[in-house]
Amino acid sequence: MTTFTQDTAAYHNAIEEAAAAWDSCTRDNAGLHQAAEGLAPLAEQSRDLVKQADLLYKLVSRLISICGNELNARKNEDWVSRDINKTHKELDKTRKDAVEQLKQVYYFFKQAHWLQERFPEAKLQDVEGLVKLVDKTELEANDWSLTPGRYVGVAPEEEDEDFDFEEALREIHVELEDLNVEAAALAATIKKNFEELGI
Repeated sequence: MTTFTQDTAAYHNAIEEAAAAWDSCTRDNAGLHQAAEGLAPLAEQSRDLVKQADLLYKLVSRLISICGNELNARKNEDWVSRDINKTHKELDKTRKDAVEQLKQVYYFFKQAHWLQERFPEAKLQDVEGLVKLVDKTELEANDWSLTPGRYVGVAPEEEDEDFDFEEALREIHVELEDLNVEAAALAATIKKNFEELGI
């Protein structure tokens, strides 16, 4: 938690620095390239914070599970399952909201990089599989067809370098852990209800 708090504070500082850098950069192509390069560390920090938030949530879920199932905390009068479940759900909602916001930072950085990579001079140019500038002669040669595929061709297949298998697996694991905690809580509630009914 201490590391997460420190990293969050560092991230806030980095956001303020990036905002100041954006305000001071020129609005020409060179300035936009420089601004995008400056955002790369911020995008990486946002990805790291997503991983940390997911890990913290997983640890809290595991703690609740251990206390409730292995340490018999449910039998203690200080353990109020309803309050713990409510807080756990609120924590999950907060985590999801934070993760969604953090992912937006990386998404916009990635999209800016994509555009600048294909149009480095900030001018329309031929990009295979995406866009091609043609004149009337070429249109006439193609029977005035405006079908883009006739002109742009097929882009070479790209591997998604940014697909993070570890992150995808972690998200699945966090969701599974959450479902396991909910299932255990539900099973305990059902058991308690049956006992109260004398079944």
